[in-house]
Amino acid sequence: MRAFAPVSVVIPTWRGAAWLPRCLEALSRQTCRPCEVVLIQNGGPALELSPPPELPLRFHRNPINLGFAAAVNQGIRMTQAPYVAVLNDDAFPEPEWLESLLEAMEAGPEIGSCASLMVFAHRPDIVQSAGIAIDRAAIAWDRLRGHPVAQAQAPAEVFGASAGAALYRRAMLEALKGFDGRFFAYLEDVDLAWRAQIAGWRCIYVPRARVHHLTSASLGEGAPLHRFLLGRNKVWLVVKNAPARDLPLVWLYDLLGVVYALVRRRDGWALRGRLVGLRGIRPFLAERRPGSPRVLSPLAPPWHVPRRWSLPPA
Repeated sequence: MRAFAPVSVVIPTWRGAAWLPRCLEALSRQTCRPCEVVLIQNGGPALELSPPPELPLRFHRNPINLGFAAAVNQGIRMTQAPYVAVLNDDAFPEPEWLESLLEAMEAGPEIGSCASLMVFAHRPDIVQSAGIAIDRAAIAWDRLRGHPVAQAQAPAEVFGASAGAALYRRAMLEALKGFDGRFFAYLEDVDLAWRAQIAGWRCIYVPRARVHHLTSASLGEGAPLHRFLLGRNKVWLVVKNAPARDLPLVWLYDLLGVVYALVRRRDGWALRGRLVGLRGIRPFLAERRPGSPRVLSPLAPPWHVPRRWSLPPA
């Protein structure tokens, strides 16, 4: 057991006053504590915090909401430890979380990130995320979402780590220039994972690193802005990273997904997001560096895709 970890923790927050104290309290109980915790507040009234005294907390407040990705990048630049953990303000890690991630990270210099076992806070026996999975249609989802925790106990190499609770190697973040701040929120961790895969970095899923997560507490699961950002960022994700040979398959599945949202859910936000994404496509085309992920999940029939985002009963 280590009392001190060469890890900086970055926590972006927006409207998180209700659950942030629980997050900080959980961090203070880690079996090996981070060398520093940087809290980035994205707009709103200044938070009145009484953090645990043993937590080495630094605070930065942005006058406006810059989004998750830009706030995390700010925090990364403010820190210097060789490893950076990113944690949502509505995520509550168990005591061995950081120590478990660090042990997995130090197994090899080619490991660029480690993914946590994230469980639903209201149903801790159900997996919310066991890393990010992706298929040839560029559909990304939380691996093992909705499965019993008992089925998520095997460590594995995965496509990427959900940035809601992940550990990153600073060398990888610097080589890849961090998250793409233009994404604002959602799919920025998928974009980073894809670029990391192309560059040869590995991601390891660590089931001992368990985190209880409220899941989209700030915006709400399935809120219109959530769906809009997912639609817009999906376009940019594909343009930046998807190999040309997969593009017909990608756009076919994506078209079917938009039609499904319009017909079955009367939801036009996914289409609006994609239209805005297409209008802003030019800089992403200029930066296009495509490649196939080394870790791919099997392609599912289109009618099975919605099951990947199933929610546990309340």
